[in-house]
Amino acid sequence: MIALIQRVSEARVDVDMETVGAIDAGLLALVAVQPGDGEPQAQRLLERVLGYRVFADAEGRMNRSLADCGGGLLLVSQFTLAADTRSGMRAGFSTAAAPEEAERWFNRLVELARKRHPGVETGRFGAHMRVHLINDGPVTFWLEAR
Repeated sequence: MIALIQRVSEARVDVDMETVGAIDAGLLALVAVQPGDGEPQAQRLLERVLGYRVFADAEGRMNRSLADCGGGLLLVSQFTLAADTRSGMRAGFSTAAAPEEAERWFNRLVELARKRHPGVETGRFGAHMRVHLINDGPVTFWLEAR
């Protein structure tokens, strides 16, 4: 599983001009599921997303995690993060999980997140989404759980 996390001062996801998920300060996590991902990857990715230190402490250093700060978490499925872009001018998607598998494990990640963290919102799996965000910093990190 892959997550591209961005520290945001606010973020929201719209589908068909309706907001389906929104947070104030916290993390936006764009998530891709890869073939063979399962429970261990979902658990590990969530641990990393919640525990990765991207928020400033009293000295201004990134020493605080989302779990420490209690900010919002907006999880958005984005299969294109798993694309194979090593050659050519068009991405290959054999490195992304099939839609049914991806949806199952993305939903499991959301379920685990909601059990461990308040303020979890999502986009809509498989929908054409418009993601609006204000990246705070900017601060963006690529996390993987293999």
